[in-house]
Amino acid sequence: MENISFSDIAIVACGTMSPELNYLKEEGFLDTEFLYFTTPGLHQDIPELERQLVARINKAKEKVDKVIVVYGGKYCYVNVDDPLRVMQTIIEEQGPGVVRIQATHCMNMIADDDECEKIAQELAEGEKVWWMTPGWIKYREHVFKGWDKGVANENFPKHTGGAVVLDGIGYLEEYMANHPEEFLEYCDWMGIPMQPYPVILDRFKSLLTDQVKILNQ
Repeated sequence: MENISFSDIAIVACGTMSPELNYLKEEGFLDTEFLYFTTPGLHQDIPELERQLVARINKAKEKVDKVIVVYGGKYCYVNVDDPLRVMQTIIEEQGPGVVRIQATHCMNMIADDDECEKIAQELAEGEKVWWMTPGWIKYREHVFKGWDKGVANENFPKHTGGAVVLDGIGYLEEYMANHPEEFLEYCDWMGIPMQPYPVILDRFKSLLTDQVKILNQ
């Protein structure tokens, strides 16, 4: 992958993606000083999502003129009160120098639809899969805020292929080894098995660098 610098760019992201972004910063790919995160799981609280996102962008713009927003476009922001107001609307309102990576949600940042279909065939023989990233494990109390066992039973069991964690940082293997009881309790609460699928973060890197090129035009 070509060498592109983020040194004059800020990243504003959903906290659910903080494990991957901090990993990319530690390995040297993200050479920015400016990483700002909203609370994970705000797709369930649209007014608070918008408030935090705009606040983080404004904070980032105090430091640099270029901002990449790491939020999905289709599923992360669904405004039932104003369906025509979408994530891209918010981004455009922030003025020049603010862009968003082109993905529908956090799982799509890690693997595209074709790759997910291939993984589902490999692990679940094509059965319906509940997709997750490490952030959905690490920030469970935020991502599933307000979900009781009844809500869980309405949502998870229909995914007969189980839960698959697209893991590009080795998080779940470590979690299973160090917190086996928590892992088993999580699976029991969901009512479906959970397994990691190791991936590389090349797609995520590419989505980020695509926006750097746009900002640098």
